Amino acid sequence: MSTTTSATQPKHGSRATHYLYLAVIGAVLLGIATGLLFPDFAVELKPLGEGFVNLIKMMIQPIIFCTIVLGVGSVASAAKVGKVGGLALVYFLAMSTVALTIGMVVGNLLHPGDGLHITADGAAIAQEKAAEGHADTTAFLLGIIPASLFSSLTSGSVLQTLLVALLVGFALQRMGESGAPILTVVGHVQRLVFRLLGMIMWAAPVGAFGAMAAVVGTGGADALKSLAVLMVGFYITCLLFVFVVLGLLLKVTTGINIFALLRYLGREFLLILATSSSESALPRAIAKLEHAGVDRTTVGVVVPTGYSFNLDGTAIYLTMASIFIAEAIGSPLAIGEQISLLLFMMIAAKGAAGVTGSGMAVLAGGLQSHRPELVDGVGLIVGIDRFMSEARALTNFAGNAVGTVLVGHWTGSIDRAQLDRVLAGDDPFDETTMVDDHGSAPAIPAAGKEPQLV
Repeated sequence: MSTTTSATQPKHGSRATHYLYLAVIGAVLLGIATGLLFPDFAVELKPLGEGFVNLIKMMIQPIIFCTIVLGVGSVASAAKVGKVGGLALVYFLAMSTVALTIGMVVGNLLHPGDGLHITADGAAIAQEKAAEGHADTTAFLLGIIPASLFSSLTSGSVLQTLLVALLVGFALQRMGESGAPILTVVGHVQRLVFRLLGMIMWAAPVGAFGAMAAVVGTGGADALKSLAVLMVGFYITCLLFVFVVLGLLLKVTTGINIFALLRYLGREFLLILATSSSESALPRAIAKLEHAGVDRTTVGVVVPTGYSFNLDGTAIYLTMASIFIAEAIGSPLAIGEQISLLLFMMIAAKGAAGVTGSGMAVLAGGLQSHRPELVDGVGLIVGIDRFMSEARALTNFAGNAVGTVLVGHWTGSIDRAQLDRVLAGDDPFDETTMVDDHGSAPAIPAAGKEPQLV
């Protein structure tokens, strides 16, 4: 990637996008104030937040499809894709185990569930969530297969899109030079989709205002006060996991400072904070990690897979919430029960990373399967679940960003010089077009030829 003077010149419209994200911050603060002062009115604003998140989700599957097809179809060997995917899954499993362990240790040390009581309304909500979250491994695996080739782009399932995109990418890979025109078309479609996403982002302040107002209006300050120990403990645990565990791993392995990486992704974190959905930042994460020098194949495989299998924040939440509920009910879980329950929840949680509130459904479903008498206790955390959902989403996103850089480093599929330039601020991301390479679509290698990292 060239370092011409254009890399250091201000981007056209960069000031406008800067003001856009200042507007998002202002909208979040205004939403909080509205929720506290006019709670009934604030609750009615919830569709604004839901509408914006739905607009973002509308773009996710086309972006994932194009990114993976271009990445897989352009490499010379299927072994590279298999190496990246296999290494990513091993890393995801290891980090999920670490997250579960940390959550168990903190949950057993804090004992935050003493002295709480379940209301009838809370118990009813808990039973409803248990029905939503009860699923088995077979249903999960069969759910990866779409009803048709094209329905994978409209089903709302990231895993279905991932499966079809990999199959199409491998097919184009085997076609050799004859598949190059198809890759060119997919490249143009990707550029169009990113341009649309850039347009949608201008609705972010409205979505942030509606989402935050509804959250505060529903829960209010009382919900925060009554369960402050659990919520604060959960936030602190997530911060320790990101900055201590992930930060040390990233620094020791690659020499990269996690603060520099997270600063580069700062606008994505703001978007997640405003919407409580890590999926709202997925398309931008793909574009920005590619711009940072991570190979398209690595980004295309690791990021979408991580959104279903690398749920560090969700793992911590499920651990601490289970221990909290058991203690509040007066029936603490033994260590063996904690381990078996949480292993089940890890399987049940796959594919639910980007869905707001899915963590509570998985929690209730797991308790229903293993300790039905504890299900009503889920009602204790209804008031603060949305606030905890934000921490889950932020931690999941940070874990996937770090995981993508680590896998890129381990597989030699990262342009370290470009990454250093980007993290230093010398080659800013083009916010106006949402595509890489200074406003133009990334070059599409001919089928069967390995893309070069320069």
